[in-house]
Amino acid sequence: MTMDEPIQKAWNEAQALANATYEEGRRRITIDPITRLEGHGKIDIFLDDRGEVDRAYFQVPELRGFEVFSRGRPAEDMPQITSRICGVCPTAHHMAATKALDDLYKVEPPPAAKKIRELIYNTFMLEDHALHVYILGGPDFIVGPDAPKELRNVVGVIQKVGVEVGKKVISMRRRLRELIAYVGGKVIHPVFGLPGGVAKGIAVEELPKFKELAKDGLDFALFTVQVFRDLILKNEGYVKLITSDTFTHKTYYMGMVDAENRINFYDGKIRVIDPTGKEFVKFAPREYLDQIAEHVEPWSYVKFSYLKSKGWQGFVEGPESGVYCVAPLARLNASEGMATPQAQAAREEFFAVLGDKPVHHTLANHWARVVEMVYAAERMIELLNDPEITSKDLRVIPKSTPTVGIGIVEAPRGTLVHHYETDENGIIRKANLIVATQNNAARMAMSVEKSAKGLIHAGQVSEGLLNQIEMAFRAYDPCHGCATHSLPGQMPLIARVHGRDGRVLKEISR
Repeated sequence: MTMDEPIQKAWNEAQALANATYEEGRRRITIDPITRLEGHGKIDIFLDDRGEVDRAYFQVPELRGFEVFSRGRPAEDMPQITSRICGVCPTAHHMAATKALDDLYKVEPPPAAKKIRELIYNTFMLEDHALHVYILGGPDFIVGPDAPKELRNVVGVIQKVGVEVGKKVISMRRRLRELIAYVGGKVIHPVFGLPGGVAKGIAVEELPKFKELAKDGLDFALFTVQVFRDLILKNEGYVKLITSDTFTHKTYYMGMVDAENRINFYDGKIRVIDPTGKEFVKFAPREYLDQIAEHVEPWSYVKFSYLKSKGWQGFVEGPESGVYCVAPLARLNASEGMATPQAQAAREEFFAVLGDKPVHHTLANHWARVVEMVYAAERMIELLNDPEITSKDLRVIPKSTPTVGIGIVEAPRGTLVHHYETDENGIIRKANLIVATQNNAARMAMSVEKSAKGLIHAGQVSEGLLNQIEMAFRAYDPCHGCATHSLPGQMPLIARVHGRDGRVLKEISR
């Protein structure tokens, strides 16, 4: 072997490695990090030899162990502890935990306390939905899915709709949050929920200001309906995208309803319809374990919820699959109407355009969210005009020995369950949280994979195309900080000790 031969051999090996790396890179597309959501995640897309999508994985790598480190804490602390799970939807966790404490201590809050809770909760729903419509999911439609990425954000939205509209969005969200802070003590981690009632009422002298806010909130919601009509429904390309098979799944749908099967965010029974629109089951909060089970996959810290009676059949749709959907689209599908007139009119327009329920188009979540904004604002007006809203009868002191408590609300992202079991002193022995994004996890994974298969062909990708794949999960407004759990509740940590030359000397795993 001449001197040049080792050099040539090394060059050939390096070239082969480079080619292999290129081929591997060409066969695997990674979107990391995914954007405009709460939490963290990434998408891995694997292509076959023809450049078609073989599999796509929606992976959530973060872990939060609230179910584990809640053990040993007083149950009364749970509304404050669980609100720390997420800075976007703390009010949802606070309210579900408070309702679980009512059930735990077998106490019924006074009517005024329940109405104040519902008022604050609808205020939160309106504010949170506005966040998604204008800042998180909305830019894909208002600015455009293929717009430069530096414009697919609130700055691009303001450029498109105008500075005055941008000011209106910011001002409305600020004012709504001020009402939450007035009763809740603060916005991010409210402190007003107590077992059997609330810590603070509404002063009579403050009522005119809040009534004006609710009226302005309704005007803002109706303005948002018009924005959706003008910028999205009048755009043939957007409507085609929303109704395309790429963003369609025929699954079950779940949502909370009142006694007349109308949407209610705060209280009611949980109704499930099948993919044809027929009622499948309706159950009370204490019956949730009879209806919902959880499946674990090794590639994600999110547990995948499914209908227990159907069993886990995998990531497939249809009447034989246990996969179901929550969130705004699911609530419209699972209900028979809205409890307020202008929201009902908006709901009727929704189904008139998209077809009889159930509507299976994932991207229709955005429109359903706007319909719910109208309901939340109208319900605020109703509650603020209720004579009991300023009552000082705010709490019934619990006297029962605690055992088990279950509370359910509809978070902006869907059905949220808090379940606590305690000893006789009210110390948590077991906590189970099934959050909205976890309920949606299976369908969301299916949506990401189906969109990838529908959009990527012959290995051709672009920035705008990859953003459309991200649109598949954004429609659910996911909150992965809330959803991530693991069995047995510990990070499967792997620690490697490397020598000075880079070799692994020792590996320690949990």
